Amino acid sequence: MPLVLIVDDNEKNRKLARDVLSTAGFRTSEAATGAVAIALAVESVPDVILLDLGLPDMSGTEVARQLKSGERTARIPLVALSALSLQEGGDWLEAAGFAGWVEKPIRVGTFPDQVRRYCVKGGR
Repeated sequence: MPLVLIVDDNEKNRKLARDVLSTAGFRTSEAATGAVAIALAVESVPDVILLDLGLPDMSGTEVARQLKSGERTARIPLVALSALSLQEGGDWLEAAGFAGWVEKPIRVGTFPDQVRRYCVKGGR
């Protein structure tokens, strides 16, 4: 079962993502701030991190920069969670280390498959 770290300062967004992913067979952990997300990622090395771009303590791109520079966390796929439509102009996300993005609000029917696409295959 893949482990997904859900990073969002909105508790309702975290709960919805957690409930949908848990029902689909994922294990989840959660963080409301960038600092907690980084600590959890180092500790548990999740298969994928869903990362809100607007966190109270630092930007999602700053969290990404720190994770990509960490020995234990550099290879974890990062997926931006954003209410912004990023269909055009999302190149800056790739440059910031993100593997892709998922628009908020999430679409319950397709969300597990979207996340599954980013999960790391095999062991680290």
